[in-house]
Parts: sequence; structure tokens; C-alpha cells
Amino acid sequence: QVQVVESGGGLVRTGGSLRLSCGASGRSFNVYRMAWYRQSPGMEREFVASLDWRTEIPDYADSVKGRFTLSKDHARNTLFLQMNNLQPIDTAVYYCALRTTPVGSNNYWGQGTQVTVSS
Repeated sequence: QVQVVESGGGLVRTGGSLRLSCGASGRSFNVYRMAWYRQSPGMEREFVASLDWRTEIPDYADSVKGRFTLSKDHARNTLFLQMNNLQPIDTAVYYCALRTTPVGSNNYWGQGTQVTVSS
């Protein structure tokens, strides 16, 4: 069984920063892609950013480009999301997703971590 656990959420003022972490653990799995999504109350879950684990090519939603940055600890199967210049519109539960197959959908999800940006 594979587990995905997020951490690092919290309350921050507008213009502040947070760093989210997502760790994947378990037996006998390969990481092909890890990603962050977020969901605000009453809204659908939306894509934030993703990282191809082998090529290390990132992809960012337009709404976070230039403010959010991905990095990873390959040995620990951990993905980080550095979020700078946070705005109230970034308030959401942030979910980490893992894909353990070369193609296809995310197949493991974390429980989420709350990010709240006060104005």
C-alpha cells in the first residue's frame, strides 16, 4: 500500500509565503509524477502544479506561475511546493497526487492540507 502525506499548510497574511511538503511511502512503487491540486469551498478541485519525476520538467497553472515553485527530494520521494506572494484567492485545501504508472491518471491522493491567506 502506498501512502501520500501532505504537510506545511497554515494561516498566512497576503503577500506571505508557505512551503508545502508531500511525501510518498510504501512498498514497491515507482514515482512517475507528483502533483498538487487545490479545492476551495464550493469549487471543483483544480490543478496547481506537477513534476515529472524522471525529466524533472515542471508544469504550473497560469494562476500560480511566477509565485509557486516545485522542488523535490528524489531519495525520499518528497515533493515541495514553495508558495510566495500568497493571495486570498490561494486559500484552499491543497492535495498531493501521485502517479505510479508511466501513463494514466493519478492513482494515490493525500488527505490535504489547509492553506488560508488573510487579507
